[in-house]
Amino acid sequence: MAELYDTIGRDYQVHRRPDPRIAVAIVAALGSAASVVNMGAGAGSYEPTDRRVIAVEPSPAMIRQRPPRAAPVVQAHAEALPFGDRTVDAALAVLTVHHWPDRARGLAELGRVARRVVIFTWVPGGQEFWLVDYFPELVAVDRGIFPTAADFATALGDVEIRTLPVPHDCSDGFLGAYWRRPHAYLDDGVRLAISTFSKIDAAPGLARLRADLASGAWQHRHGSVLGASEIDLGYRLVVRKG
Repeated sequence: MAELYDTIGRDYQVHRRPDPRIAVAIVAALGSAASVVNMGAGAGSYEPTDRRVIAVEPSPAMIRQRPPRAAPVVQAHAEALPFGDRTVDAALAVLTVHHWPDRARGLAELGRVARRVVIFTWVPGGQEFWLVDYFPELVAVDRGIFPTAADFATALGDVEIRTLPVPHDCSDGFLGAYWRRPHAYLDDGVRLAISTFSKIDAAPGLARLRADLASGAWQHRHGSVLGASEIDLGYRLVVRKG
C-alpha cells in the first residue's frame, strides 16, 4: 500500500476532499469515543477534530500532505499497530482495508487496540453501477480485495453494517463518487486519485466512454441516474460498538 500511494497519492488532496455528509455519518458512528486511532489516515480526511486522534499511515507521500494542524501521525502498517490492547476508545479506517496485504490480520489489530471499530468501505454483493459497463475489470479487481460482510464478522465479531448512499456531488473522489458526473472519469487527475484504475488497462474503456458521451449513447442507456440525488453503490459503514 505504501508503495502504491507513494506513486498515485502525490496530488491526492486535490480530488479526495472529505465529503461533509460522509463525515457526519462517520462521527456519529464513533459515538462518544474520546480517543481514536485512524488507520490508513492519508492526508487526514474524516479525522474528527473534537477528540484525541492518533493517525497511522504507511506512505511517506501521504504523510507529507497532512496539514500542519493535523493529528500526530505514526508511520506503521495495519497488520502491526504500535499500540497496546484497548489503549484507545475507537479505531477508524476509511477506504483503506482493501489495500492491506493481510486484511484479516489488520482487522484483528483494529479490534485489539480498540473496543469500538468504525470502517468505511465498499462491501461486495451490493449494487453495481454503469461504470462497470466500460471497465468490467473493476468487478474482478475489487471483489478480490474488499472484505465481505462475513469477513468483517469473522474478524471483529458482532458488527452492524450501515448503508452509506453516495451523494451526486460527492467531494471525495473515490471510485463511485462521480456516478452522476460521467465526464469526470475522463480526467487523468481524477483517475490517478482512484487506486483501482492503477490496476487495470483503462484505455479501451475510456475510448468507449468518450465516444458514448459524445454520441448520446451513455445518456440513452444510463441517463436515468441524472434525476437522483444519491445512490446506493455498495458503500457501507461497518461498526463494532464494543
